[in-house]
Amino acid sequence: HVTAPVKTYMETLNWEVHPPYSPDIAPSDYHLFRSMAHSLSEQHFTSYEDIKNWIDNWIASKDEAFFQRGIRMLSERWEKIVASMDNIFNKMYRSFHNKCLIFY
Repeated sequence: HVTAPVKTYMETLNWEVHPPYSPDIAPSDYHLFRSMAHSLSEQHFTSYEDIKNWIDNWIASKDEAFFQRGIRMLSERWEKIVASMDNIFNKMYRSFHNKCLIFY
């Protein structure tokens, strides 16, 4: 993540600015754990048993539709990730190709 002046300067050097890593890319962080994290924000545990019980109760509180929605959303997220990676790959390829042409 860089500011506009830094990005402009890097472009004058023909350096490419890559997008920042997004933790949303991890499928485990996309639906289940993101929802769990919101519920955990006010929790305080004093033992492993408390944690285990809280997790068991949290999972039991979710209906089948919650898990089905998360699974359906994965394919949409994967499509966005693939499109993003394709874009990054194409930029890297063009940059590499242009640098090779300089030496040719």
